[in-house]
Amino acid sequence: MCPLDSSRHLGYVSPGVYLMERLTGTVFRAHSGFFTVQTPAGALVCRLRGRLRKERLDTDIVAVGDRVVVEPAGDGTGLIVEVLPRTRVLSRRAPPAHPDDRRQVEQVIVANPDQAVFVFACAQPAPHLRMLDRLLVAAEAASLPALICANKVDLVTLEEAQALFGLYATIGYEVLYTSAKTGVGVDALRQRLTGKLSVLSGPSGVGKTSLLNAMQPGLGLQVREVSQATTKGRHTTVVPELVPIAGGGYVADTPGLRAMALWDIEPGELEAYFPDIRPFVAECEFSDCTHTHEPGCAVRAAVARGQIHPARYESLLRLRAEIEEELKKALR
Repeated sequence: MCPLDSSRHLGYVSPGVYLMERLTGTVFRAHSGFFTVQTPAGALVCRLRGRLRKERLDTDIVAVGDRVVVEPAGDGTGLIVEVLPRTRVLSRRAPPAHPDDRRQVEQVIVANPDQAVFVFACAQPAPHLRMLDRLLVAAEAASLPALICANKVDLVTLEEAQALFGLYATIGYEVLYTSAKTGVGVDALRQRLTGKLSVLSGPSGVGKTSLLNAMQPGLGLQVREVSQATTKGRHTTVVPELVPIAGGGYVADTPGLRAMALWDIEPGELEAYFPDIRPFVAECEFSDCTHTHEPGCAVRAAVARGQIHPARYESLLRLRAEIEEELKKALR
């Protein structure tokens, strides 16, 4: 079912007394405390009811993709009075407000997505595969199907592109090779997105917005060139929003990520989110094996036999060390 299908219901002050008609809809844009909600009556620009704003939570109260109940004001605006439970989210640990801030807060990238599409460039900028590993871990932790989009194949040969991203296909992830410039793979990507709420995420400058324009001309999404001076992408998309796709479905085009701090994942459970490493964990001699030095470690033995790629093993160790360090900081 289309994620923006909505319903109506009435609120009551007491039995038989109507407060006003309430509408259920989906948040498809969020910006500076204002939320654009698609409802049966059309799009409403909403604020949070005061009671909701006062709630102190360790996550975003409302995010793009959330199903919400709103009270229309009759002038194209309304109040969000309830946020319905989320089925799943793609999220990260929010960057601290200041260096001494030790709070652990979840930043929801998109709520209730059907799938995640992680876009990385084959060149300009060079692919940051450790960030891709982080995103894949976040998707695995959320039980969110993931598709990898290797964009800008026009800048390299197909063999070079497959040398960069082919590892993930052997693990079991679907990898699409695309070029927003030449149109290679664009139709295949469109087919994967039709009828679903998909989140496009990845570093800045990899061509997420260009891909959307190539898939559906006329969206008018603003695109900027990658900075030639720093080889780091500028933030093209400044607020997350759901973009409708012809034929059905929505894409959440999100701000480019420079960091992806994992949320609510303990060091000891991390290997469960590496599908290529997970099968070997139960064979380790020690149940609390860190896969670094213990005798009888089946994971290290699999790396030595070539059954686990050394780069993925290194990603596991680095991520585990970073999570352990963050937990230490939180306790200081």
